Amino acid sequence: MYLFDTNIFLEIMLSQEKSADCKKALVGNINFIAISDFSLHSIGVILFRHKQEKVFNDFVMDVLPKIAMVSLSKESYVKLSELKNVYNLDFDDAYQCSIAEEENLTIITMDKDFKRVEKRISVKFI
Repeated sequence: MYLFDTNIFLEIMLSQEKSADCKKALVGNINFIAISDFSLHSIGVILFRHKQEKVFNDFVMDVLPKIAMVSLSKESYVKLSELKNVYNLDFDDAYQCSIAEEENLTIITMDKDFKRVEKRISVKFI
């Protein structure tokens, strides 16, 4: 299973530079994809800010039923500050890293900050 990072979905939805590569990764792995609840909320915040509510609703209706949604366990929240301090991750990257570790998922991302945790979790870059 793969934990697709927020930036992969946003790249497609906002038609950015690497959207074709991200779409290919998404379509090619559709039965093996998870999204964190944090990513879903972040996508909503960003799309609403860009007045793209319809894009968010389309995503919720079309993509969300085909992928798993994962949440961080209550016990794992205390690890987030450790990840920040040891690997210099911001909150959202620490959250994704913790879920990947907890659920034994490989993160698919374009965020180079995850290079710092490659010895801790499995990471694939687009």
